[in-house]
Amino acid sequence: QVQLVESGGGLVQAGGSLRLSCAASGGTFVIGRMGWFRQAPGKEREFVARITWSGGSSTSYSDSVKGRFTISRDNVKNTVYLQMNNLKPEDTAVYRCAAAPVSSGYDYWGQGTQVTVSS
Repeated sequence: QVQLVESGGGLVQAGGSLRLSCAASGGTFVIGRMGWFRQAPGKEREFVARITWSGGSSTSYSDSVKGRFTISRDNVKNTVYLQMNNLKPEDTAVYRCAAAPVSSGYDYWGQGTQVTVSS
């Protein structure tokens, strides 16, 4: 089992920045990749970014955040980060991190952290 705990959410004005953290514990050796997802009220859950867990840091982003958000990892701390710059009101959502074992989907999820961007 892998446990995930997010932190770093909050209220920020449009154009501001936040950094989210996701600390993993437990059976982290099974993790193949980590991802960030978000869900706004009344909307479906949306992929934000992902990063491979070991080896080279291969990343991918949704078009809506590309160029503004950066995902990174610290394997010593078993933590994944999401640096969010130039935030927009439409980025307002609950952000959740997730872990996917190798050759599997995202089986492990954190509780989420609220990000609110005011205009």
